[in-house]
Amino acid sequence: MSTQSELQARYNDIYRGVYFIGTTPPKSDTPLDKVSEIAEKLLDRVSDIDFDGLIVYDIQDENSRISKPRPFPFKSTHDTRLYSSLLNKKSTRPVITYKSVVQSNSDDFNEWANEAWQKYGVKDVVLVGSPSKDNKISLSLADAYKTLVDNPHDFFIGGVTIAERHASNKNEHERLMAKHQQGCSFFISQAIYNPQATIDLLTRYAIECQKQGVKPQRLILTFSPCGSEKTLEFIEWLGVNVPEATSLRILNAQSPLYESIQFCVNSLQQILDAILPYDLPLGLNIESLTNRKEEIDGSILLYKLLRSKMDNFLAKKELSALNKQ
Repeated sequence: MSTQSELQARYNDIYRGVYFIGTTPPKSDTPLDKVSEIAEKLLDRVSDIDFDGLIVYDIQDENSRISKPRPFPFKSTHDTRLYSSLLNKKSTRPVITYKSVVQSNSDDFNEWANEAWQKYGVKDVVLVGSPSKDNKISLSLADAYKTLVDNPHDFFIGGVTIAERHASNKNEHERLMAKHQQGCSFFISQAIYNPQATIDLLTRYAIECQKQGVKPQRLILTFSPCGSEKTLEFIEWLGVNVPEATSLRILNAQSPLYESIQFCVNSLQQILDAILPYDLPLGLNIESLTNRKEEIDGSILLYKLLRSKMDNFLAKKELSALNKQ
């Protein structure tokens, strides 16, 4: 079974969660043998947890998006396709590869896609548009989706969803519907630190799908632990909304990392309770936003806690469906 159909088969079962570990490629000045070592180290760290696949982010400078300076200096990374290919071979699990399309034109992007498939075996892709309206865009997100759909290779295509955008514009559910029509079969959220924004979006999306008689696409919820003020600053710099009370609670705790893990666990519970009436296929993506050992270990612990919560929720849902038969 190919990597792609493997992911697709899992996505089709509404009573099954899909579980990912999010990561970024090493910095571009890292020698290739060291890149391989870093991949092995990551897989070694997660070897005792049961996960479905990995997600490799495409890191952009994004300075145009926000006037505040970036908390951690930007450094370019190795090609996401290279790192995805390494992780896929070493773990024998599917890897979703992010691709920022801002700098591309249609021909370049098509070339990127062909090479991704043929040279690197990359089949599962999430496209990301411009982080800022001020960027000079050569390839729009809609055109990028079309290029990938028209490509002879059968990519499994995903999109990004931002609950914060829904909180201000009230139309993120419409974006999800439109992206699905453009070829997206799943969505991955930004890191969640405002569960209410996510609840509003998921509820609105579920009801819109019911209204239109459309099957909801898989929604993968991202959580990220935070062990320091600097990490929190970075989370906010990335555009994640952290309510004031939440940041105060985390930073004033005896152990900010423990507090943030606790907060993420409670957030997922709130989200699951709120969307119980709807049949939304879900997934989880746990990432560590820094290389600090403490936060990486924290993300693995968070993964275990959230996964058992999600599995429990889905098992109960399946039981209640069985009861209605």
